[in-house]
Amino acid sequence: MSAEPSPGAVPKAQRGSFAKVVASSLIGTTVEWYDFFLYGSAAALVFGAVFFPDSDPLTGILLAFGTYAIGFVARPLGGLVFGHYGDRIGRKKLLVISLLMMGGATFAIGLLPTYATVGVAAPLLLIGLRLIQGFALGGEWGGAVLLVSEHGSASRRGFWASWPQAGVPCGNLLATAVLAVLAVVMSDASFESWGWRIPFLLSGVLVIVGLYVRMAVEESPVFTAAAQRAEQARARQEAAERAPLLEVLRHHWRQILVAMGVRLAENISYYVITAFILVYAVQQAGIDNSVVLNALLVAAAVQLVSIPIWGALSDRFGRRPVIAFGAISTGVWAFAFFPIIDSGGFVAVLVAAAVGLVLHAAMYGPQAAFFSELFGTRTRYSGASIGYQLASIVAGGLAPMIATWLLSQFGTALPVSMYVAVACVLTMVAVVVSAETRGRDLAGITGSTAQPEKVT
Repeated sequence: MSAEPSPGAVPKAQRGSFAKVVASSLIGTTVEWYDFFLYGSAAALVFGAVFFPDSDPLTGILLAFGTYAIGFVARPLGGLVFGHYGDRIGRKKLLVISLLMMGGATFAIGLLPTYATVGVAAPLLLIGLRLIQGFALGGEWGGAVLLVSEHGSASRRGFWASWPQAGVPCGNLLATAVLAVLAVVMSDASFESWGWRIPFLLSGVLVIVGLYVRMAVEESPVFTAAAQRAEQARARQEAAERAPLLEVLRHHWRQILVAMGVRLAENISYYVITAFILVYAVQQAGIDNSVVLNALLVAAAVQLVSIPIWGALSDRFGRRPVIAFGAISTGVWAFAFFPIIDSGGFVAVLVAAAVGLVLHAAMYGPQAAFFSELFGTRTRYSGASIGYQLASIVAGGLAPMIATWLLSQFGTALPVSMYVAVACVLTMVAVVVSAETRGRDLAGITGSTAQPEKVT
């Protein structure tokens, strides 16, 4: 007698198509985050001089980080628009659009004239393209993680849904690798003059690859089934379908607040580690750009491995305990992070960044499954995107700028550590007041007010 499959297992015949879904989400998010992180690194390294040359170095960096933050302001709007249509017409179509928008904007940045050529028009054009980047990224995350979450099994959702999350360090790894290579083969003067354009123009090639993979996947079966039920209900005139945005704001505002709270420490700590570190290590600790970039390259690789591990642990122990561990440990590490960098050298920067990113991954790895499990199928794209992206304005979008300002005002990194620690406390509050979601059956959450079912 053959053994029965375990509950929630992916049927063997579907494993090949599910692997394509995971691969497409990972590759797509990698391309999108490569574009987004490339801007952050360029803002720290060169944009201050290229687009704001009349300012002193630290003020120029602050202005460059200001344009960096603008991209985060556009992300909630992207989440609203993409979430609405993603809940109406499907996840896949919106993911293709987001990839085209992000890649096109990034490629265009590589063609921008500088301040020396066209004056104030240069930073204005930069701001416009950054807004497009943020808008596109606002729609990318929700669709990518939902496509995997809704295809996969409940029992291993934390693990599989963490792979699109791994696109973040993959994108950062790729962006940092390109910048590190250019730092080795080019002089600082050449890089500032024209070399910074190369990684932006490379985005065009990456988008073609991402589109090829993303077009090959099928729509989420959970969404397709829910859409069919909604269509049948409309045909029977049982209910008028409200806009997903209105539904999620009416019935799931508490879940949105929980998602925002969970995001705070994760988002702030990440951009302090990956973006502000370039400012602090170079300007304050006197470490060479190439040393910092190489250390970040290795640290991103370490985080890439750790994200699925934390996702798998959340399947075993629950989303809340793993996220709570990440928040507490990150708050503690924030006070060791900068003193370690001050000791100087590649190893010091690597240890500070790698440990910080591994602890960050404990918050980030389970996040995709956790947010997916908070909302009903017909409002899931909207709800997950809104909660995720609204937090990005006050968290990641402002983090490098706030950290740079604190450093300029106090001349020490201790206030920056305290800033990260306060964010970790707020995230712990969100974790404490939230309910555990591990094991919820996404197909069983059909309406905005329905209570989720659990797999037993």
